[in-house]
Amino acid sequence: MMIKFLKIRTRSLPIALMAGILSCLPVHAGEADVVAAKYTKAADGTYRFDVSVRHADEGWEHYADKWQVTGPDGTVYGERVLLHPHVNEQPFTRSQSGIAIPAGVKSVILRAHDKQHGWGGAELTIVLDE
Repeated sequence: MMIKFLKIRTRSLPIALMAGILSCLPVHAGEADVVAAKYTKAADGTYRFDVSVRHADEGWEHYADKWQVTGPDGTVYGERVLLHPHVNEQPFTRSQSGIAIPAGVKSVILRAHDKQHGWGGAELTIVLDE
């Protein structure tokens, strides 16, 4: 029978120990991130946005509860309110139609909100085709 011993470098031991300790700690939901989006322009000139959000929803007290379409100056053009947590559906995609964006606006910013942290996760900038 042959026994093999693992060589552990002393520098990597503290890192391995910390990784092991951290993997045992509970994971808490952070900020809601917009991870993908697409849009279509309707015949009436309004837009439909399909926005994918990632957030480690924990239940009714802490979940991603809305996303917005804003202009570069912060003007809110549209918002989709999310009425329930998506604990087992991550990331998830929801749509909103009828969003009016003024002529001359060349790009919009999509951002997501969660009940505990508010705004602040990853945003996505979309350049609008003319």
